[in-house]
Amino acid sequence: MKNSFSAKLMTLLLVGVGVHSASAQVTFEVTKVPAKTPAQDTLFLAGNHNNWNPGSKTHAFKKNANGRWYLTMPSGPGELEYKITRGNWATGEALISGAPKNNRIYVAKKSTDTVRVEIESWSDFFASPEKVHTASPNVKILSNEFWMPQLNRSRRVWIYLPPDYATSGKRYPVLYMHDGQNLFDAFYGYSGEWGVDESMDKLFAETGRGAIIVAPDNGSDQRMNEYTPWKNAQYGGGQGDAYVDFLAQTLKPYMDAHYRTLADKKHTGVAGSSMGGLISLYAALKHPSVFGKAGVFSPAFWVSPEVYSFVETHKVPKDLKIVLLAGEKEGQQMVPDMARMRDLLLKKGLKKKNLHYETHADGEHKESFWQREFPDAFTWLFYKK
Repeated sequence: MKNSFSAKLMTLLLVGVGVHSASAQVTFEVTKVPAKTPAQDTLFLAGNHNNWNPGSKTHAFKKNANGRWYLTMPSGPGELEYKITRGNWATGEALISGAPKNNRIYVAKKSTDTVRVEIESWSDFFASPEKVHTASPNVKILSNEFWMPQLNRSRRVWIYLPPDYATSGKRYPVLYMHDGQNLFDAFYGYSGEWGVDESMDKLFAETGRGAIIVAPDNGSDQRMNEYTPWKNAQYGGGQGDAYVDFLAQTLKPYMDAHYRTLADKKHTGVAGSSMGGLISLYAALKHPSVFGKAGVFSPAFWVSPEVYSFVETHKVPKDLKIVLLAGEKEGQQMVPDMARMRDLLLKKGLKKKNLHYETHADGEHKESFWQREFPDAFTWLFYKK
């Protein structure tokens, strides 16, 4: 919580002791809180102006007739870092994924100002005794709020590093995945997790082979928007171009600059399931010089039938490696849609040896199925000649 502390602001924002500066005021207005927020709770503003006191009564919000929370206080020069709480740090604000919310920053203005804030979630909403953390020690948070300039928003990004990364001095292939909160840690998974970290740890233990896995969280209500380039009249969408550009033009360059990656397309892949499968295929075809491999699990082609005409009108690199994998219990259209894509890719010149097509009679549309199939699909993509 105490990410930083500015001594000079203590003399400029002494609201807590009744000292008011001659500068203008700032009103913080909380316009939206999660639906499950207890009606009887009070909101508080904690920051470097009050030594990060999460329950300072002087900095308690009041509720207006419109149901919005507001707090007015003098502002001064410099930066105010702050967060919103419900009285203590266990009930502080969090991201929709459950990850900690980075400090908010307000730069004081000379005139009276209003700052409007929306609360995504609260930390205690994720403190369920039934949920435990399952991520391996090789999983880290690259950033809780990695900036996505193409989408003008931020996102938590996970990273898995091979067990020998710190000592080997080697460079590693990289797989970019989606739905990061569902891949490594059951605590954050909506309905279980893929167990990607356990699969990679086991692969390393058995073969000595390793890879870096990088995975942004989905954006919850932004997931449909980001994982398809085309708008669906019923479900939305249309920001997929910006999302794959973020992967190729922002996230990958960052990884290549800060980690020991094998940066060429031969050693770079993209993979995901459902909408994540759809956007993985799109990413590989839109950025063929970046992604040389695509893991397309249970693809939701039905959401964006435009993907077929996209493939029809775009060059399919002959050296692209693709896994197309689904279960026969994923609805009537899943397997026929995927078979149609298989045939189209081959028609467009994809080499048969570079396409691994697989269906499973018992496969269902859920994490446990993708967890089971991930190790073999990964090995085929990265290590089968």
